[in-house]
Amino acid sequence: MDTKAAIIALLSVWGVGTSTTIPAIGQDTADTTDDEVDNSNPLLNKVWVRSNADASLPGPMQIFLADGTLVSDSCWETYRLSTWHQVSDSAISWNEDGMTINADIASLTDTELVLNLKLGSDVQELRFTTASVPYVCPDMEK
Repeated sequence: MDTKAAIIALLSVWGVGTSTTIPAIGQDTADTTDDEVDNSNPLLNKVWVRSNADASLPGPMQIFLADGTLVSDSCWETYRLSTWHQVSDSAISWNEDGMTINADIASLTDTELVLNLKLGSDVQELRFTTASVPYVCPDMEK
C-alpha cells in the first residue's frame, strides 16, 4: 500500500471526510413536550432578582431549576451552581459551601417570592421579583 492510500484509509477510519453531519448548534434531542414540563410550581425556571438588596451590591438573583440546580448570581459576584431541594410546599433548602441553608417560603406568586432564611438562631427575609427582560446590571459605584 502506498503512502497516499494509507493516509486515505487512516482518515476514513477516523471519520474525516465522511458524509455524516452533526448539528452546528446545540439542539434539544429530548422528546419532551410542553405537557411534560411541570408548570404548576411558580418557583421553578424563573430568574428571581432580589428586591430588598443593598444598593451598593446590585442584582443578586437566583434561578431554581426543575432538575435540582440552583443558579445564584449577581452584578458584583460570579455565578454559583448549587443543589437545592423542595422540602415541602412551604420550605426549601440548598447547599452552599458545604453548609445546608434552610428557608421557609413565606410568600410565592408568579411574580413575587419571599424567603425566610434560617441562619442559626437568626432569620433573614429575602424578597425577590421576577426579572424584567431585558435586564442589564447597573454600573458599579467606584
